[in-house]
This record gives sequence, structure tokens and C-alpha cells, in this order.
Amino acid sequence: MLTLSYWEIRRFFTTMSRDLLPLSVILVILLLLVSGFAAQRGMHLQDGLYQIGIDSPAYFDVIGADTRFSVYDTSKLSGVTPRNAGLDLKIEIGNIQRSPGEKGKAAQKSFERDYQAYTDRIYQQQDDIFAAYPLWIQNDYVTSELNFLATQSGEQLGISGKAFSEAPEPDLPIEEVSPPVSSIPADSEELRMSLAEQMTKDQEQLNRYTGIFSKKGTTEIPYKVPSLLSPPLPFDTIIFIFVFIFPLYFSSQFFMMSIMNERTLRQGEALIAAPIRPSVLVLGKMLPYAMGMILLASAILLVVHVEIIAILPLIPIIFFFLSSALFIGMISRSYKELSFISIFFSTIATSYLFFPSLFANVHVVSLLSPVTLVVYVIQGTGYTLTDYLYATSLFYLTSVILFAICIRNFREEQLFSETSMIEKITSYLGGLIMPRHWWFSLFIIGLICIPFVLMAQMMYLVLLFNLPMPVSLILIMVLAAMTEELAKGSGIIALITAMPGFLNPRILVISSALLALGFLVGEKLLLFVTISQISDSVFGAALFLNIGMLWMPFLLHLVGVGITGGSVLFKGPKAFPIGVALATGIHVLYNLYLLRGWIW
Repeated sequence: MLTLSYWEIRRFFTTMSRDLLPLSVILVILLLLVSGFAAQRGMHLQDGLYQIGIDSPAYFDVIGADTRFSVYDTSKLSGVTPRNAGLDLKIEIGNIQRSPGEKGKAAQKSFERDYQAYTDRIYQQQDDIFAAYPLWIQNDYVTSELNFLATQSGEQLGISGKAFSEAPEPDLPIEEVSPPVSSIPADSEELRMSLAEQMTKDQEQLNRYTGIFSKKGTTEIPYKVPSLLSPPLPFDTIIFIFVFIFPLYFSSQFFMMSIMNERTLRQGEALIAAPIRPSVLVLGKMLPYAMGMILLASAILLVVHVEIIAILPLIPIIFFFLSSALFIGMISRSYKELSFISIFFSTIATSYLFFPSLFANVHVVSLLSPVTLVVYVIQGTGYTLTDYLYATSLFYLTSVILFAICIRNFREEQLFSETSMIEKITSYLGGLIMPRHWWFSLFIIGLICIPFVLMAQMMYLVLLFNLPMPVSLILIMVLAAMTEELAKGSGIIALITAMPGFLNPRILVISSALLALGFLVGEKLLLFVTISQISDSVFGAALFLNIGMLWMPFLLHLVGVGITGGSVLFKGPKAFPIGVALATGIHVLYNLYLLRGWIW
């Protein structure tokens, strides 16, 4: 394995042409220079965005430090409107005028913020800081104690109309809350220094975002004046995503290209013919890329002064990217198809990692992404073992299953065939069937498809949970049901691919029962690890309400697979989409019946 890794490293560095290598070095040097310049000078993407005219130099005290404004002297243009003067804003005799349109509104809003910052600077210089700022606010963030429990699984839900017409009554006794202390445990100089630091952070565009990585030298205290209060921006999380995730995904593309090169150039035939197990081949080729990605992530953490424990949530992401890169590299027929699939995958994967982390410290949905754990480490709050299992278990499981499927199909007839992507995927599924133990293979297929189904359903939850009710609930139910029926129906496709002509009504009943049983067992195994918190919400109820009582979900899965398999048995594989649609309809009706109190 180490020999294969050494060969892979040598091949990686020798595939670059003589023209590409110097160009890459130049681009890296330019990137470092630009990054250093941006770190020193700040970000200037909005310089000169608005045009403002003033009739007195006194207004430079207000807008002089804001590079978004290009300032013009309009003292001789009395009575001319901003639009006729080609301006967005115009200040004349103490009155401000703006041009019509969205840009004029944005320019006025920016000027108002600059004026607020100007008045804050004036007030901050006063001798009596408490007279300048009679109101000080301290934010104390607490964990929500709301109970999102919506269902007892397998039971009907009904909410009486009385609950909507009368004011809700608290279940527990009402406790008196003591008012906050009016005095501030800080002297005026500490408050003044804290205000100055907060104002500086708000004015410096770069430090406003990069300052979150390091808390060194800060004198900020938890008291703020109302003008400096603002909701937390998700931009910080966006920075986390691109700083940590993009380099990892970009590195995995080299592994994907290595697999594709060996297939298209037929360079892998000699390795496959060697007396080496496919698992050794795959792991040996993957090892240098995995180690490189781990070292890259560690270097980024060290550069931004983050505890090295933040590497743990990134490891399952690395494995997920590498396993997906291997799978995509094996099923693509050409570089054009490879590019299309990889771009589509990057969009889906980035969305899954990106959207939940936007709600860090706000909603339990944020823990669907391992990136949220990195955010917690950077913020200094850390995470528990339960949080880690909850956020990473699906990534570990899907990576292991993808690697196992690819290793099982890492042979000449699969790697060098010119079949379509759909045909190749069905052949991969067929490779999971052991003819002598087909019944056990079907149970395993139903079991191993659970992590992929749950990951897709979590994606639906992330994308749709913020839509208004009941639209979000219905969409989640439909998509979740369709995903489950597709996954369970894949077992029937695998069976008819591996054993043509074997399927008959008796085998269909047995196969449906085995797939339903495997699917149910997989749901139960992952229930307490991955969906224990989500399942307590109304959205989790829409996804997972059918896993409480055993016989009801088993019967539902059995009927769903039977409908899909029956369509394939009597109408052929082309009827598979029709069977999935019918099974999805039955599944949705079942969920609506159990959740009817939330719908009507």
C-alpha cells in the first residue's frame, strides 16, 4: 500500500507539464501577495460605489473615512437635484436629498450609518460617559427550553380548535423573575475603551470578519449601547465554509482525476492484473490524498489560531469527499460527464455543509453539518461526544459504504466499460447480490441504503424547514417518501440485474419483506445517533414518525416495495418510475393520516 502511495505521489507531480508547473508557482506567489495586501489594506470591493455632493467641508468628518463614497463639491450647484447632477446623494444647507431608485436608498442608508458612527464618536469623547449614553444593554444568550415534541410515533395526532381560539396556559407554575441590576460592574474608562474597540471593528471591513479567529488582546466587555447592537451575521459562517471546505473538496478532485486518467488512458490495467486485492489498490491510491487533505486542514487551523481539535469534524468530510470522488471517477465515461457530475455533487455537498451552519447557536438543524462543530470550536464553546456523533455519523457511514461498493466493483469489466451512467450504477447494485445468498443480500441492501436516505432527508429539512407551514411540511413529506421508495426499489433493480428472470410473484413477496426488514432495522440503529433531536420536531415527525411502532412501518415499507417491484415485474424496468410514484403516494397518504392534526 505504501508503494502504491509513493507511485501515486510521483505520478501526481510528473503529470504537470513544463508550462503548467511554472504558471502554478506564479499563481501561488500572486495569491500570497494579494492576500498579504488585503490583510494590510483591507477589502476595497465597494470603493467609489456611491456619488455624493456636499456644499461644506464639514461633512468630511462624517463620510471622510467611508471609501464607498466619492465626494464632490456642489456648493455652486444650488437647487440642482441629485439626479440631474449625476449624484446618488446631495447635502445642501443641512438637508439631504437622494436620487430615486434602489441605489439612492442604499446610499442614504449608508450615510445614515456613517452619521450614527460620527455621533457615537462625539459622544464617546464626552467626560461623563453615562450622560452621553444613559442606556447600556447586556445580551445573555440561553438555550431554548421549548419542547418541540410533536408526535408519539405511530399514533394519530389531532389538535382541537379550542387550542387556537384561547390563549395558551403555561403548564408549570409561574416564577417571578428578578429585575436586572441597574449598576454596571465596570468603570467609565473600561466602558469608553470597549466602545472605541467596538466602533473600530464596525468600521474595518476586514477585521469585522477575520477578527473572529483570534481573541487576543481584546478589552471588550459585554455591555453595548443600542446603536452598536446588531444581529449576528451569517457571513462569518460563510468564511468558515470557504476556508475549510473548499480546499478539501478541491484536493479531492485530484484523486478523482487520477482514477479517470487510469480509466481513459487504460493505465490501470497493469495494476488490476497484478496479484493485489482491490482494497489495497484503492486505499494505496487514496492514502496520499487523504494525508495531504488532513495536513492542509491542520495548517489552516494553525494559521487562524484555532485549536487542533477542530480537525476531528473535518475528517469525516475528507473521507466523504474522497469516497464520492472515487465513485464519480468510476462511473463517468468522459471528462465532460465527469465535470458535470462533480459540479452537481459539489453544489449538493456544499449546500448540505453550508446551510445548517448558518443557524449555529440558533437551531438544532445546525448540527446536521460537521462544519457547525468547527464553528463551535472557533467560538470557544466546544462540542460534546453526542454532538460529534450526531453531526458526523452519516458522513462516516456513507463514506464506508461508498468505498465498499467501489472496491467490490474495482475490476476490469467495470472500470473500462463504455456503458451509460445509469447502466453502470445498476450493475454496481447488481454486484451487491450474491446469487447463493440473494435473500441476505437484499436485507443488507435495505440496511446500507439508510445512511444515504437519511442524508437526503436531512438535506430536505435544511432547505425547506424555514418555509411557511404547512407548505414546508408537505414538501418534506413528499420528498422524504419519494427518497425512501427509490432506495427500497433499488434492491429490486439489483436483483433483476444480477439474476435476470429470477423475479416472480413469490420471490417478489419475499424480497419486499427482506428489503422492508433491512430498511426498518437500519432506521432503528440510526435513530438514537443521528435523528434523536430532529425527530422531536414537527419536521422530524414528518420524516421519521413511522419508526415508533414496529409493525406499522414494516407494513408500510412492505407495501411500498411491493408496489414498485410489482410494476417492474409486470411492466418491465421502464415502469420503475411509475411504481415509485405510486408507492410515494401511498407513503404520503400514510404520513398525512398520522399528521392530520398539523395539516387540517
